[in-house]
Amino acid sequence: MSEPKKKGLWKGLMRRLSTTQGSGKLEKDPPPPRRVSDNDASPRRRKSGRPEASSSRRRPRRPDPRDSKGKGREQPNGHRYEPAPLSEWPPPGISSSEDLTLGHAMELISRGVPAHKGHKRPIPHASDHYYGLYATTAGNHGDETDAADQHNAMTQLTTLRIQGSGRPDYPWETLEQPSLAFGFGARPGTVTLNHWASTFSALPPLIGLRDPGMTPREVDLEHIFDRLKDLDGGGLEDDEDLLYRLYKRFLRDPDKVFSPHRTMERQITDLVMCLSGSDWIDFSNPKNQVATKFIYDTSSDNKEQYHKFFYQLLLSLELQLRINSKHHMDGAKERLVAQIPPKIQWNMALAKRWRDFVRVEDYGKTAEQVKLRYKLKKRQVKMLKRFAQMMKWPNLTETLIELKQRDAEGALLTVSSHAMAFFSGLVLPGPTFPFLIMNSLIDIDPDKATDNLALLTHLHPHCGFQYRKSYTYWTSRCIVGKVLAPTCLEAAGWVGPARPTIDLGHSQIARIRSKRPREHYLTPEDVTSMSDRSDPLGPPAKEFPVLDYDLLTPDVDDIVDTVRIEQVNLEAVNDGRDSGPKWFDASIQFAIDGVSWPLHLTYDVSFINAWPCSDGPHPLFFDYVYTTRKVDDVINVLDWGKPKGRGQATVEAHDDERVLVIEAFGNSDNEVLARAWCSHWGFSAVVADVGKTW
Repeated sequence: MSEPKKKGLWKGLMRRLSTTQGSGKLEKDPPPPRRVSDNDASPRRRKSGRPEASSSRRRPRRPDPRDSKGKGREQPNGHRYEPAPLSEWPPPGISSSEDLTLGHAMELISRGVPAHKGHKRPIPHASDHYYGLYATTAGNHGDETDAADQHNAMTQLTTLRIQGSGRPDYPWETLEQPSLAFGFGARPGTVTLNHWASTFSALPPLIGLRDPGMTPREVDLEHIFDRLKDLDGGGLEDDEDLLYRLYKRFLRDPDKVFSPHRTMERQITDLVMCLSGSDWIDFSNPKNQVATKFIYDTSSDNKEQYHKFFYQLLLSLELQLRINSKHHMDGAKERLVAQIPPKIQWNMALAKRWRDFVRVEDYGKTAEQVKLRYKLKKRQVKMLKRFAQMMKWPNLTETLIELKQRDAEGALLTVSSHAMAFFSGLVLPGPTFPFLIMNSLIDIDPDKATDNLALLTHLHPHCGFQYRKSYTYWTSRCIVGKVLAPTCLEAAGWVGPARPTIDLGHSQIARIRSKRPREHYLTPEDVTSMSDRSDPLGPPAKEFPVLDYDLLTPDVDDIVDTVRIEQVNLEAVNDGRDSGPKWFDASIQFAIDGVSWPLHLTYDVSFINAWPCSDGPHPLFFDYVYTTRKVDDVINVLDWGKPKGRGQATVEAHDDERVLVIEAFGNSDNEVLARAWCSHWGFSAVVADVGKTW
């Protein structure tokens, strides 16, 4: 059926991303007849097939008009246009029958609009069948992006730049992929555009390295820590004897008689060969990424594992220091690191964390004699306290007292292996950090009820738990957390405090079962043609008819206030297991105008935070067509995007580019309803705030 065009648009905007075919544009229904000026290069593509991989940018970007000199710009018709927020279209002084030049169109329409660019990059050491997909964005003239601030979100340790220090400039510069430096969206429960695109990368499986047969010398723990302490001081690259001492104690130099390996290049090769051995701990394996579990136990029972960990750490540190020598150019370092196998890059990541955050104070022949200084501990104590307060931890007072007492006694790192990793900073990048901080909080809490929460693990990330029947907490990757996030806070990869549920015990873990979204695919061509298919001006042309654009004004006074969350339901799944946390199917029951409506969180969809724009509002090209629904009416949309749904069809004809816009103005329960509808039917969506993206 056809809908009249609406002017209300986009607070808590939910836009389904068209990942099926075509451009993935916003869609207005019904669109007016295509108007093409005599000088248009071509009409807009509306074919059902995907754009060709060879498509290039239709029109080069021009310099920003705001950078030109003078207060205003003289237009060909004699009008002088002063840049100011638009309140109507066409703006004063411009006729609806005019055709705009490229410069004028960019000034009126494109100024401050984020420009998205997709990237397809090869994977080192892999065939052409494997690739990484990424998205970068620029052009909105502000410091704000679609990503959460890492300090405020407490996610600094979830990511690690492969080469260099500080925040990475591009998402392909981090060890973990998809990059978590560009992962968490600024709105709770969302991800960035780059993160969503990166999930469709074709990454090769991690395979074991061929053992070159180069084994290190046998050495005791005391000599290992003696060398670690030497390396604390730095200056390695300036002392050739200190460099070559590697072979006197730890490695064997096969050419020491005629051509000793005194150059850093040959030593780097030897270290890579040695660390390629199969006997070392594989930190690229998720099961081994809570690294401190290998050294938490300092008793004689764990002597062999403790020794192996620090020997591997030492050789990794030797390798990292040589690669990052000040005598190497930055470009050479990047090319060299790119050629190092991923397994060894994870060793170097651990070495980097050690060098940044840990120092050797004392050591001896046994593990009990080792004393380390943790530079990050004070900051981590403050972070854990802030995290507990943000999550409104049910046993907050007693937990903070216990935290303060253990900190004063120097006993924080002995609480558990997770607490040791969190407070020491020996955190490998990737999905482990959210579980390290939450398990540290649980382990420090003196309440015996926390014993029921001991099996939280990053190996099962789609989970949450209820504590003291007060609140529930869900990971940012769990669909329950994604949907309930508008009513909660998000920090350190957790969403909470969320409403409790009668389907869980007093304190209980829940693992949530969900399906892959039914239209969950994005091709490399979709990504690489992103800039073409999101151009605010439309297809290439010499002139741009004013009538081809429209300014959409949100009706912020028309707010739906009849939606409320009634309860979160969890239905236990019989998986045949007698031990471990149970699996559940999740649903949320809403009261909509006094009537109960359950929506099942069946699909693990994503919610992509819209990039903010500047100098808005911006006119919309007519071929970015859409259909608008009020949030309380979305439950009547049955099987969106199909020519026939259950019951009456919701669209007149099947249109692969059709986009549904859900107006979720008002209280946060409205946005939860919109997100639950997306999960129920299996559609990922863009979430936008009209105050920032318009």
